Amino acid sequence: MSDGEPSYIDYEAFLDPDFSATSFANTLVLATNNPSDTPLDLSTPLSRVLFDVQEIDTHIDTLTTKSALPLLEYTKDHAEASGKILEEVEGQVASLTESYKTLEKEVIERYEVAEQVRLTAERLCQTVKIGRSVARCLMLGRQLEVRMSELGGVGSAKKEDHRAMVRSADTLLSLRQIFRATKPGEEGEGLDKIDVVNTLKNELVHPGERSIVSRAQQVVKEFSMSSLLTSSGQSSASTFAQTEDTKARTTSALLTLYLLSPTLLNATIQSFSPALLLNALQEYLQTQLKSSLASLARSLSTLPSLDRTLLEVSARCQNIVALETLLETIQPPSHPLLDSDDTADNSSSNFLQPLLQALDTSSLPSYFWRSLASSLPARVQDIMHRGGVSARTLRSNKDRIRDAVRECVNRGSQLPGAPSNKGKAATVGGWEREAAVMVGSILGQIR
Repeated sequence: MSDGEPSYIDYEAFLDPDFSATSFANTLVLATNNPSDTPLDLSTPLSRVLFDVQEIDTHIDTLTTKSALPLLEYTKDHAEASGKILEEVEGQVASLTESYKTLEKEVIERYEVAEQVRLTAERLCQTVKIGRSVARCLMLGRQLEVRMSELGGVGSAKKEDHRAMVRSADTLLSLRQIFRATKPGEEGEGLDKIDVVNTLKNELVHPGERSIVSRAQQVVKEFSMSSLLTSSGQSSASTFAQTEDTKARTTSALLTLYLLSPTLLNATIQSFSPALLLNALQEYLQTQLKSSLASLARSLSTLPSLDRTLLEVSARCQNIVALETLLETIQPPSHPLLDSDDTADNSSSNFLQPLLQALDTSSLPSYFWRSLASSLPARVQDIMHRGGVSARTLRSNKDRIRDAVRECVNRGSQLPGAPSNKGKAATVGGWEREAAVMVGSILGQIR
């Protein structure tokens, strides 16, 4: 309906967003009836509503009749425009489809082929890398066999070459370095899946390492440079060649134990603790202490053998003094599994310092005498409690025991081959405290 045509229909009421059909019907019924009438006359409001509907239908028919031609033209124009757009879009889609097919043929298919080539090349490189690592392991394994055969010694026709222990340890460290480098991109990646490498580990590397460590520990255990014990009981110095050979063999053994001691990942030279080396040295000291304690306890029960026993104890302590001197001259070798700290000063480090720290002592002879003295009182008390001839002999020979023990400490605290100080006080060399402790540990229990 145009704005110029009158209409009694209230379009604004019907177009109001809050319009309610129920409220409108109720208002229409009340406007055409008296609320108190019974029954209500619904024909009048219904006719009103039907007339309004018919009026609106008439207006709709009039409007569509007048505007039919413009509507058809508008619809035609839109259809033609849609057809043109569809033609253009179909052309573009066809072009894109053709471009995709070309791209798929020239790029995607070639990429798939190239990806297969890349994957093949990558796996070949991995295979070559693993092959090189396996070849290096086998080469080092063969080198280890040769160097272990060079060691010779007991059960071999060859003369023992103690330096072969250190060379074998270097080879074992090279193998250990490869076996530990298992991160992606490192030399040992994937080697744990190679049967020949696992066989090499189980049948050569691990047994060889145990054999080398055992040989080195045996050399340390047998270390002896004192020659106090002769048939006449007098000092008889070893030849220079024998002394140097003992030093060289022991040095090789100590270096081997240092190199083969377990190492943690990312360990530094400063944080590294050579467990095998320290254990072997501590075991050597404990063996000397236990032997000395047992022999001294027997000799105190049978006093005539005391002089011979004290000579043995002096010889053991002289070996410890010689060992201390040797340890002080050996500096830690370069270790491929340890990170160096450039800020630290390692010029004064040697094998003696970690052992002294582990034992919490300032000197090995002092540790020997004080440890021996701490274990003697119980043995002397046991002799005195048993009584008899042994106890009476100890009581009547206190002065002799005092002088003999002091001389023992003085003699044992010197380097092997040093001039004898027999008859002098134990203050020579500054061991008076150790001598006093040893004398007190024995005479203090004799009542």
